[in-house]
Amino acid sequence: MATPRDHVEHIRKTKFSIGGDPNPLTEDLHQAVKNLSAELYTKDVHFLMELIQNAEDNEYPDGVDPSLEFVITSRDITGTGAPATLLMFNNEKGFSPKNVESICSVGRSTKKGNRKRGYIGEKGIGFKSVFLITSQPYIFSNGYQIRFNEGPCPYSNLGYIVPEWVDEYPTLSDIKGIYGSSSTLPTTTIVLPLKPDKVKPVKKQLSSVHPEVLLFLSKIKRLSVREDNEDPKLNTVNAIAITSETNFVTRKNIDAESYTLRLAAEENGDGSEKECSYHMWKQRFPIREENKVERRVEVEQWVITLAFPNQERLHRGTTLPGVYAFLPTEMVTNFPFIIQADFVLSSSREMILLDNKWNQGILERVPSAFVSAFISLVKLTENSPISSLPRMFGFLPVNSSSFAELNALRESIRAKLVEEDIVPSESGMDQRLFHRPDEVGRIKPAFWDILKKAREEGVSLHNLSSHGRYILHSLFDKAKYDQFLNFLGVTHVNYEWYAKCIRGSNLVLWVSDNVYTDLLLFVAKNWSNFCSTNIKNIPLLKYVSLEENVSLCSICESSDRNDPRLLCFSSTYDHASWMINWNQEFRYVANCYFMPKSTHEAFQTNSEKLVTVFQWLQEQAKVHFLDVHNYALIVNVNLHIDRKLVVTYAHFLCHSFLKKFLSEEQVRTLCGSMPIVDDYGYVRTRWTGVLVPANGSKWVNLVVSKLWKGEDYVVLGEEYLRPSSFAGKRTSSEQLIKFLKSHVSASDIPHISPPNSMIPSVSAPLTKENTFLLLDWVHNLKLRGMNLPEKFLTGLRNGSWLKVKINGSSSYRPPSQSFFYSSSWGDILQNGSVLVDIALIDQSFYGDRVLGYKEELKTMGVMFEFKEACQFIGKHFMSLAASSTLSKENVLSILNFIRFLRKKFLPPDELICSIKKGKWLRTCHGDRSPVGAVLFGQQWEHVSQISDIPFIDIDHYGEEILCFRRELELLGVAVGFDGNFKLLVEYLKPKSCLRSLKAEVFLSILRCMKHLESNEKLVAALGDVECLKTNLGYRSPQECFLSDPTWGCLLQIFNYFPIIDHEYYGSDIFAYKDELKKFGAIVEFEDAVKAFASSFRQKASLFSIRKENVMSFLSFYRKLKGSPRKFPPDLKKCIHEVTWLRTRLGDFRYPKDCVLFGPEWESISPITLIPFIDDTDNFYGKDIHSYKDELKSIGVVVEFKSGVKLVADGLCFPHDPRHITPANALSLLNCVGILLEGKGSLPEGFLKKVSKKWLKTNAGYMSPDECLLFDNSYGLEQIDGPFIDEEFYGSDINSYRKELNAIGVTADVETGCKLIGHHLYFQSKLSTINRIYNFLNKRGWEPDSEATRKIWIPNGSNNGHWVDPGKCVLHDKDGLFGSQLNVLEKHYAKRVPLDFFARAFEVRSYPSLDDYCKIWTAWEASRSRLSNDECCAFWGYVLRNQISETERILAERLVKLPVDSSSDGVFLFDKQAVFIADDLQLKDLFVQHSPLFVWYPRRSLPTIPRARLLELYRKIGVCTLSESVKKEESLIYGLELKQVNPRDFFIGRGLITLLLGFLAGLLAMEAEERHKAVQCLLNVTVFEISEPSTLSYSLSLSSGKILKVGASRMIHWDRKNSKFFTLKMDRIAGQKNLFEYASSFSEEIAKGVLWDKDDHIESLSDLIKLAFLVKFDEEAVGSLLKSKNLQVFVEDEEFLSGTFSCK
Repeated sequence: MATPRDHVEHIRKTKFSIGGDPNPLTEDLHQAVKNLSAELYTKDVHFLMELIQNAEDNEYPDGVDPSLEFVITSRDITGTGAPATLLMFNNEKGFSPKNVESICSVGRSTKKGNRKRGYIGEKGIGFKSVFLITSQPYIFSNGYQIRFNEGPCPYSNLGYIVPEWVDEYPTLSDIKGIYGSSSTLPTTTIVLPLKPDKVKPVKKQLSSVHPEVLLFLSKIKRLSVREDNEDPKLNTVNAIAITSETNFVTRKNIDAESYTLRLAAEENGDGSEKECSYHMWKQRFPIREENKVERRVEVEQWVITLAFPNQERLHRGTTLPGVYAFLPTEMVTNFPFIIQADFVLSSSREMILLDNKWNQGILERVPSAFVSAFISLVKLTENSPISSLPRMFGFLPVNSSSFAELNALRESIRAKLVEEDIVPSESGMDQRLFHRPDEVGRIKPAFWDILKKAREEGVSLHNLSSHGRYILHSLFDKAKYDQFLNFLGVTHVNYEWYAKCIRGSNLVLWVSDNVYTDLLLFVAKNWSNFCSTNIKNIPLLKYVSLEENVSLCSICESSDRNDPRLLCFSSTYDHASWMINWNQEFRYVANCYFMPKSTHEAFQTNSEKLVTVFQWLQEQAKVHFLDVHNYALIVNVNLHIDRKLVVTYAHFLCHSFLKKFLSEEQVRTLCGSMPIVDDYGYVRTRWTGVLVPANGSKWVNLVVSKLWKGEDYVVLGEEYLRPSSFAGKRTSSEQLIKFLKSHVSASDIPHISPPNSMIPSVSAPLTKENTFLLLDWVHNLKLRGMNLPEKFLTGLRNGSWLKVKINGSSSYRPPSQSFFYSSSWGDILQNGSVLVDIALIDQSFYGDRVLGYKEELKTMGVMFEFKEACQFIGKHFMSLAASSTLSKENVLSILNFIRFLRKKFLPPDELICSIKKGKWLRTCHGDRSPVGAVLFGQQWEHVSQISDIPFIDIDHYGEEILCFRRELELLGVAVGFDGNFKLLVEYLKPKSCLRSLKAEVFLSILRCMKHLESNEKLVAALGDVECLKTNLGYRSPQECFLSDPTWGCLLQIFNYFPIIDHEYYGSDIFAYKDELKKFGAIVEFEDAVKAFASSFRQKASLFSIRKENVMSFLSFYRKLKGSPRKFPPDLKKCIHEVTWLRTRLGDFRYPKDCVLFGPEWESISPITLIPFIDDTDNFYGKDIHSYKDELKSIGVVVEFKSGVKLVADGLCFPHDPRHITPANALSLLNCVGILLEGKGSLPEGFLKKVSKKWLKTNAGYMSPDECLLFDNSYGLEQIDGPFIDEEFYGSDINSYRKELNAIGVTADVETGCKLIGHHLYFQSKLSTINRIYNFLNKRGWEPDSEATRKIWIPNGSNNGHWVDPGKCVLHDKDGLFGSQLNVLEKHYAKRVPLDFFARAFEVRSYPSLDDYCKIWTAWEASRSRLSNDECCAFWGYVLRNQISETERILAERLVKLPVDSSSDGVFLFDKQAVFIADDLQLKDLFVQHSPLFVWYPRRSLPTIPRARLLELYRKIGVCTLSESVKKEESLIYGLELKQVNPRDFFIGRGLITLLLGFLAGLLAMEAEERHKAVQCLLNVTVFEISEPSTLSYSLSLSSGKILKVGASRMIHWDRKNSKFFTLKMDRIAGQKNLFEYASSFSEEIAKGVLWDKDDHIESLSDLIKLAFLVKFDEEAVGSLLKSKNLQVFVEDEEFLSGTFSCK
């Protein structure tokens, strides 16, 4: 028996002729395998699926769990240099010789036609897919050690399928080292050294192997992926180990079976295993004829398997495949179950072909399989509780898919399910009942809660499904199951059902109040839906009836206005039982019926119930929500005239208040409106006040009741005095009367409110007891804050009921004329008063008790104080004065009485106050009150000159009046001037009398002002009157100044201000500064300064401040600095804010803008305009310098350092910069340094001025920003840039680096590249330019303008010219552009780095396509012939740099193209005149007639591929020869014809088989159509002709000339007449003749069969040509078809058999 190695050598010799003759089909088979392997799948993952598929199709020994392991390693065990190696281990039986022969073939799978036996492979070249990731796959199995190569074998020129024996690398020990030295290697190992670019994709796909890959594989039970590296840290593949286990079969019948399968996956070896079990349903269906396809012709029935995951599906990543064809596709269905069937897949294996009729047939059967599986899960699982069913419904495809075909499947599932009894309902018993989805109704969750509680309380709900619809089982009726219930169309019951259920199940009375309130809440929340149902008529509302039982009423009844019942509910829980009990006492007088107390209690546990149900009860059931207050209001309205109920109501309010059910305010309001039974037994509903019953009252002793009855008062009846018991509460008479007194104001003296009328009893003397009763009454009224009625109080004050004594005699007087005294003043007054009698209360009669009623007596008008007595006397005195004019004696008498009181040490103040304001004292102005009158004296003499004062008429009263000076003074008469200064102001004379006042008079005025609080009137009278003497005459006080010795000289600077003459007024005038100030005079230094400053500003604005004014001011300033006074801020502000100092520039300026000239200003002054103070003799003179300190203090610049800002502001360069000396420049730089020290920056205005051209450089005068400070450390010379001239400025210029930099000079040469670059354009010496270029290159300089974007092209060392960078290139490799472009390599190589020009100037390294087009255009215009090298250089560049725009540019720019020529040189001709020789046979025909064919290199060049060059020609507009030629066929007629057998000319089974395979595969033509297509060939009559027919070809040239040539043709098919003409084939004429005949034959057959499908003629012609060479041998044709992945199907075989068996 041959060894495996001998078997491999035999295959190499016999099949691949290694060592023998070459196989003519080798190259064609190689290309067929390569094309199929490269195009079959679009993703690298396919190789992995193919290997898994092959492993599933393998055979395994008994007792072995089939397993497949993938290991990837970075070790190169094959010695191929691969960066990684993938190994596959499979414990199958191993490769057999037949398997080896199959893998060395194309399309000869050992599994073909075995799908019925469980094989899942389909393409027949599955293993060849590994060539996508490896160039050399290795196989070790059953002693075979072979490898294959992607490239052609050197011995057979064939790749992919030629086996090579492996002696080493890898060895089995190498493989075992990776697999695990302690384990036995599986039977089969495949080793794949990976291509470098495939390592990452392979690792990615290995890391994403889906854990469910084994789900539908019947053999493989374990699959693992891991990475093995010497350093585990290098591992990047996510390892996984997947195991599959079938637990048990649950159901099996003739068509279907179900079982449970468990998958487990462990990732990365972490020990944590994830698992999922799947309920598997496998069902078989017959295949319908219309769904059969050739690729499944041997399959007799469809097997559809559905997998239902019981836990979360195993997954890696985010996608979960929903469709399997034994292995997962990439289709995500969005369904909760997985579909498996023998689908026909796309070539990429990503998708099933949804438009394939085989697949469509499968998908049409999936709904039936699903329904069967679902019913089995739901209904046929024995002993499974209802609680397990919802999980099964989770398998329903509730979500739509992104595939329309799968959505149709989903809808079909739905349509089938809704016809099945699959939905469980409430049965009320142990039996499970199922119904169609449309027969079952859902209940709201809230109602389910009610039913659940009712059931717990013993309510029978067996009839739940007897109200018109089956009810969905409660375990299903949940929101989380909405999706699948909606999918099935299970809807909610209507609201009429709830009404029937509530009534039919008697849920109102049979449930607890807690459940009852839940029921009301449910109805309330859903009332908008209930309102149209019968629930309004169902007895739903509970209430307590007259018999104290719980009764029911409907919502219609409770909301009916005609129903007398008023359904009520206590809005406050605590009030409920209280109101229910009292409601019975009131005998339901208001028809109020309360809901039971237990119902009230139930509502307290849930605030939501309170709000929602209460609102519903109010709005819909019209239930009244009452608290005790509201209930009391309703009862009150309905009491009517029932005396008993009225009294009961009073008891109700009393106890409700005591229990705090009613507030104080509420009781007061209710009591104010409640009816009362009066003393006559009548029910009174209106009253003003209430009196306690007369029995036992106090008011009957003092007042009769009719006084109040006139004011609508009510006297309570005797019923209120009787003790009673109501609602379990007993009330005593005292308790109720006390309540009525508090809240109905039932009153008795002293608590009763008095009537607004006079009490008759006070018109006569009262007994002592009644007097004190009356006083107690008034006392209580005052204590309550009540105002006594006017008539009542008037009667008390004016009635003569009070006992008094007058001069020792008893009498009765009104209280308003009586006095109550407690000292001797009463007797004194009775004895001393000559004007009136004094009546005193008889305290001996009333005793000490009367002392406690002083306030009440005061209220009644009794007077208690001495001052009241005085007022009483004064009032009497004033009544006399009012009745007539008082005589002299009356006046002197009252003055004497005042003196008498003073002597008795009694205060006369009240007497005086009562008479002092009366007009009874005669003055020179008539009768006046004492207040305001004046008693004349010497002090009033000066005052009388300016004021008209009312003096007492001494002539009338005589000198005697002068004796009462003190008494008059007490009455308010002004006796002395001191203290009466306001009289001066009050009686001041007119302004005309106040001019030019004497000193004493004005001083009196000032004295008066000092003592008066208000001086406005006096100031208004004298402020603008010229009454004050000054140095400028009499002036008004408002104009005057009171000077001070320390600052008075300020006012004399301008001799302008009126100063008060203090010599005239004396030194006393200085004591009245404040008063003068009030008049408006300026007395303070600060005010004087303000006035001076104002004048100063005015004169400065007029430029009228003269030299002497300035000098006087500076003198004053110096004097002020020597005094304690500070310089006033106003004055300082003034002198700083006005221009008053004259400068040499002829203008006036602010002090801060002026400079006092000094020697340090000498150097800077020629280039600046500085405002020096005018110290010439014509103005201030040299004396101004003596005030240097003062000038500095006021802001004048006196030091150079302080004035640099003025230098900056006044900088003024001369027009000719040559006038600026070095000293001037250095002085300016010194100023810049000072400015920088102060602010750190320079003013913008100064920078603008200094930016002029004034700095001397080697290139002339320049602005600072154009200059550089030279530094020889950079290898530059002074002439290389605009460097400042050190020779001119001296070396000191370098010490001003910082200052120069601040004004714009580039002080650091390192940063001066821009300036040096700009200056470069002025250079012409090559050595200088080279030096500058190197300097700029080192610093990365780039030009910033077009002016600097120039490059020097030298012409010798000192000549040259500047050019644009666009006209330059660095290199000219081909040497074509010497005259068109400046090649910098010629001029600057080894002098300046060329990359400098590329970076800085963007000079191109090489000419561009545009440059090449320009030079070609130049050649077109100037030359007719090019050298071959020039053409190669041009077209080589174009092809090397070809982009998408290249063709368009060349088509637009190139007019002429090169033409092939055998002579020296290449000619240029118009593009329209040349052709591409794409058909060499045609070229040979026309080349003798001189047509022009485009040039291409005669010797093949790597840089100019001919194919690419000719394609480029075509794209730029050159026509191909085959397109341009017109063909004319010659007639066959006239030739000698001989009819022959078609088979003699290969029109037989082999050819027809080839044609059928081509039409079925590449064109996917249906059987009937392709049979019709080949039938036309079978119907031809074949004629042999003696000589070939001819073809004429014509070619139109651009010149208009038409070339015509002819060619012979061996074969012609007249399809219209079904005739086939052929020249007899001469096999001995040689291979050339044979090949020409084969080409003609294949072309004619292809055109005849595919006459309407031009695109495929060439492909069919090539295939026929190959078959012709093997004489259409049937076995060879079969092999050829397989190499092209083509085949003939059963119907074709039948057609062939039927066709050729007959012939």
